[in-house]
Amino acid sequence: MGSSSSTYRPKYVYLDIGGRIQKVAFSKYCNSRDIMELFCIATGLPRTPYKVIPVTTGQQTEKEELFQNLLAQVIEQFSRVFKIDELKTDVDNHLAMLEKRVELEGLKVAEIEKCKSDIKKMRDEMAARSTRTNCPCKYSFLDESKRLVPRRDVPSYPKYMLSQETIEALRKPTFDVWLWEPNEMLSCLEHMYHDLGLVKDFNINPITLKRWLLCIHDNYRNNPFHNFRHCFCVTQMMYSMISLCSLQVKLSQMDILILMTASVCHDLDHPGYNNTYQINARTELAVRYNDISPLENHHCAVAFQILAQPECNIVSHVDKEQFKRIRQGIITLILATDMARHAEILDAFKEILDKFDYSNEEHVTQLKMVLIKCCDISNEVRPMEVAEPWVDCLLEEYFMQSDREKSEGLPVAPFMDRDKVTKPTAQIGFLKFVLIPMFETVTKLFPEVEEVLLQPLWESRDRYEELKQIDDAVKELQKKNESLAIGSKEK
Repeated sequence: MGSSSSTYRPKYVYLDIGGRIQKVAFSKYCNSRDIMELFCIATGLPRTPYKVIPVTTGQQTEKEELFQNLLAQVIEQFSRVFKIDELKTDVDNHLAMLEKRVELEGLKVAEIEKCKSDIKKMRDEMAARSTRTNCPCKYSFLDESKRLVPRRDVPSYPKYMLSQETIEALRKPTFDVWLWEPNEMLSCLEHMYHDLGLVKDFNINPITLKRWLLCIHDNYRNNPFHNFRHCFCVTQMMYSMISLCSLQVKLSQMDILILMTASVCHDLDHPGYNNTYQINARTELAVRYNDISPLENHHCAVAFQILAQPECNIVSHVDKEQFKRIRQGIITLILATDMARHAEILDAFKEILDKFDYSNEEHVTQLKMVLIKCCDISNEVRPMEVAEPWVDCLLEEYFMQSDREKSEGLPVAPFMDRDKVTKPTAQIGFLKFVLIPMFETVTKLFPEVEEVLLQPLWESRDRYEELKQIDDAVKELQKKNESLAIGSKEK
């Protein structure tokens, strides 16, 4: 056999086959099977397993000894070749094992990717739900969260001063809330806080007050009734009652701040669908607040989300104890606007009316609850031309809800059903059984405002009763005409 150099020369083996020397050549690239083939071809033997057995004799010629050494080398090469095959088998097995592991790892990666995909889908669905607009009632706190970002353009709003005529009109229930644009209403609200001394007494930064009012405006929805104009209407009536009843003399400035701020915030982010709908439709709000005043709880939460922003925190300079009292006071008043609690609140106030004591904190709290209730539903106290458009707005919102309730198979209140209610029927019962009894109770404590607050309600009740009589007469006439028409056809 040739030397084991790195050349490509073939290697030779000389075999003695039956006394005949056979020369066998091996390529560098021969494997064990090739070697077997060559041996079988060279020897003429069948392709069966064989062994190479070196034969030694006592006396060997130099040529035989050389041949014997070459044969030993062949045996060594065979051994190496067979070991390579074993090694190849081991490598193949190891590769198969690695391939299996790669396959398993690949499956794990696929599972991980699937999980990532599922998580992304869940996040997308949550994002879609948070911005869903097809149902304005099913929303979360973060809905339209951009509204909670305070606007920075406060220097542009407004740059004019209120006229003396406007300032005087603001203190009266006869103020026409339909004549004003949003920026003008914001300016009027700003004036109220300054005029009542709240800005000075609570060290409110005037720019912070502007930002807060802008943020409040942005967080009222464009509903037919429960919108920013309604917020202004309620707050303006509260401002009027503070003036008419001389409440600044009888209550603390903190109570005045609570009354005004609760009025401003009392319907924040109202969706236009009442608590009955929220509960029957099992909306997110109803679930979150366990069917207990879902909307009012939401209004409170949004109010304090806004106040939590330093740019809008009008009570940032009060101490912790004062803030706690202000917060609790605002929450109490906003929750009192839930009409489901009307009888409970009014009855509790009637019980303390004869012995009312302004130094009694519980008495004052009961009074503030009744005051905000009065302001919240005070439209009929205003002149007819100011009050009547609000009835149209309210009925529009009612009909929007009842139509939705019908489409969703939910119960519909008769006073909200467009097929059953009319403007007179809607207002007569409300005036007779809700508004007039409540304002009569309040005027017992403040008799000086009976003419201003009660007289318009009585007049409104009488007017709607007349309208109802006219409607009833028209309906009766229509029935007679229909019966006559049917009779003439039968003849």
